[in-house]
Order: sequence, then structure tokens, then C-alpha cells
Amino acid sequence: MNQRTFIMIKPDAVARGLVAPIIQRFENTGLVIERLELDRLDLSQAEANYEEHKGKPFYPGLIDYITSGPVVKMVLSGPDAVMVCRKLMGATNPRDAAPGTIRGDFGLEVDANVVHGSDSPEAAAREIDIFFGGSSR
Repeated sequence: MNQRTFIMIKPDAVARGLVAPIIQRFENTGLVIERLELDRLDLSQAEANYEEHKGKPFYPGLIDYITSGPVVKMVLSGPDAVMVCRKLMGATNPRDAAPGTIRGDFGLEVDANVVHGSDSPEAAAREIDIFFGGSSR
């Protein structure tokens, strides 16, 4: 099933010069990059994206971190794009992520795990709307 998904390369990965190797991993899967932007998230985007975590102890640090530097935002499409990207990214905690996954190879800690990806087609649609105004073109 052809799908669209949202991927964000986080500030720690941008600062460490990992943008190109991470993008290459996604391109190697055969998914198509529909849109790609280097940006710095504003507070409203960060809060909208992580609203399910509001009120949790780690929420303020998460918002501070994700707005602390530039990110790379992408819309990818292709067969089962959400699942393909989730497998490629690996477990949220890099210590649990398998070697060969993005987080397993590049992640340092759960708070700076280099990449965010939509966890469902519904989440992808919501996140694309938050970061690209609902348009991929």
C-alpha cells in the first residue's frame, strides 16, 4: 500500500553532521522524498507535535531540545512507508536499537535519538499538516 510519512532529523544529528548518511538510508529503501526542508521548529510546532506527552515529566526538556537547533523535515512516500521507516529507524532508545538501524548506529541516548518518524498513517497526516501545512508540494 502506497503511503506518505513524516520524518524529522533531530538537532543532535544535524549538529553532528549526520544528515547525509541518514537521508541516504531512507533513499536506499526506495522511498521517494517528496519534500525536504532544513528548518528550526517554533514553539507552537513542537508543542503540537508532542501534545500527547504534555504533562509528563520529560515534556519541558523534550520541547527545549527539539527547538534547540535546526532540524531536517521530510515527507517520504512509497509502499508501506510508515512501517519501512519505523523498522529502519530502530527502537526509540538507541541502546535497544539493533545495529544497522539509524538509531542503533547513530543514536547516543533516548533524549537525543537522532530521528523522529510517524508511527501510523494517521500520525503522518497530522505531522505533515503541522510541519508543511498539509501540503507536500
